[in-house]
Amino acid sequence: MGAKIIDLFAGAGGLSEGFKRCGFDVIAHVEMDKDAALTLKTREAYYYCKNHNMLNIYIDYITKKISREQFYGHIPNTVLNTVINEEISNKTIKNIFNQIDTLLGNNQIIGIIGGPPCQAYSIAGRSRMKDKMENDPRNYLYLYYLKFLRKYQPKFFVFENVQGILSAKDGTIFADIKEKMRKLKYDVDYKILDANNFGVVQHRKRVIIIGFKKELKIAYPNFIKQNLNFTIKDLFEDLPSIQAGATNNQYYSKANLCLKRLKIRDDSWNTLTYHQARNINSTDKEIYKICIKNPNIKYDKLPKKLIKHNNTKAFLDRFKVVEYDKPSHTMVAHISKDGHHYIHPDINQCRSLTVREAARIQSFPDDYYFESSKTSAYKQIGNAVPVFMAEKIAKKIEELLN
Repeated sequence: MGAKIIDLFAGAGGLSEGFKRCGFDVIAHVEMDKDAALTLKTREAYYYCKNHNMLNIYIDYITKKISREQFYGHIPNTVLNTVINEEISNKTIKNIFNQIDTLLGNNQIIGIIGGPPCQAYSIAGRSRMKDKMENDPRNYLYLYYLKFLRKYQPKFFVFENVQGILSAKDGTIFADIKEKMRKLKYDVDYKILDANNFGVVQHRKRVIIIGFKKELKIAYPNFIKQNLNFTIKDLFEDLPSIQAGATNNQYYSKANLCLKRLKIRDDSWNTLTYHQARNINSTDKEIYKICIKNPNIKYDKLPKKLIKHNNTKAFLDRFKVVEYDKPSHTMVAHISKDGHHYIHPDINQCRSLTVREAARIQSFPDDYYFESSKTSAYKQIGNAVPVFMAEKIAKKIEELLN
């Protein structure tokens, strides 16, 4: 197996998936959310099935022919136990270290990846909850990340977060993060990277801090912009048309160049899941039609009878179309509450995006299955690091280490 790494605050595993593709061995994923932890277990189980010629059992599970319990019954505990479903806190950290040490045996941790939950740093979150954010314990989850760095002394780490982390508490948090990382003898740098520059069909800017052990004398990677220029039309081309409230898990056509290049689907994969659209009410349907015809329309410019919110000063793009001829705007976890910010561009379908479409925008492959409900799947996808971007970061780190 490849170099051993740990994924902290792992979420649905976007970062892990990218690093695995480059030969890294993720020996432990630590994640507090129960559904996301199950998603990680199911993904580990998928790899076990793939490597042991048992993909038929995995497909039986994701198409609901067998229960999760029956499916996990085919998978060794050593595989499932790589997922540690715990909140990282002063109470739990010792036990988490013990579990990781057991999984690690005599091996050494080469890298740590992950990003503490970012709602406390997000600008939208701060504007909604002025006083609460000030004392939000999530502001300081990075201190636990540092404890893992201190204990395992990996050669490198990747720390991902929203841009709001740069300005949280007037920049003092970010300054503290970098200072403490440097004290642990890492050369540390960061950039704001846009997933679209890596080929992902989405504009998504995130702060990516990368650190290498000082003695390695490795500088921050130079990422070359990928001009793949794929659009949403390319990304959705093989998916069947469906109406709001409907499900159709039969592909419309074979995989195109975009899907193959982004490793979302190739000709060997024919099992579509989660192509299921939300129901919408008649008012929203009218709004969707107007927005699809005029993607730049703001909420306060809609016909009066359709304006149901009192607030017509803020969040004026609460209804937004994912346009066919360009990359998507940033996918966020709010899609788990409603799909108004992610309206499908086809007026004949007149609906919001399905879970599978959202997953593709985050460059998750179609063989990736999200537990345990549609709502939870949307949330996990919105919070994830795009897989294809993670893979490109991992590849560069692997080259630099070698």
